Amino acid sequence: MADLLKQINVNADDVKYVGISHFHADHTGQLVALKNATLLIGKGDWDGITASPPMAGANAKGFAEWIAEKRKVETQSADKDVFGDGSVMMLRAPGHTPGHSVLLVRLKAMGPVLLGGDAVHFLENYTFMGVPGFNFDRAQTLASIQRLKEMETNLKAPLIIQHDPRDIGKLPAFPAAAQ
Repeated sequence: MADLLKQINVNADDVKYVGISHFHADHTGQLVALKNATLLIGKGDWDGITASPPMAGANAKGFAEWIAEKRKVETQSADKDVFGDGSVMMLRAPGHTPGHSVLLVRLKAMGPVLLGGDAVHFLENYTFMGVPGFNFDRAQTLASIQRLKEMETNLKAPLIIQHDPRDIGKLPAFPAAAQ
């Protein structure tokens, strides 16, 4: 990750925040590289990670330094304007996990974009309000999908479904996507 950040003239040690969609290992892999960043995580997910034993599916090992209070954590119970200027919003979208969040990012070249984490896994889940059986809470998932649909319409913000390969082309490749 440090090498990628260098491509856009950012030092990994200077990153102030790292926000994650949820506590599953496939969404938390590079956290340790951002050693000075404050972790932004949904409160329900943090509670699941720090429970004894950790909640099923929680990647507690990946958060060991935060659990041991060696790094800063900000749990999120509500939406958060990360920088105070509306450019990056961490939005509550529970259901897949108890503390799942999505990001609304306002890109200079593209305008607003929604990064969906695992709020939905495929376009069909989104279109037909399909909820996988492994999600934490079906009703919360349905409410989160409805919220995403309303934001996509009202903000004219495309939703990037992170596990759907059909969405790869919606954003330019890195580093252009970071602009």
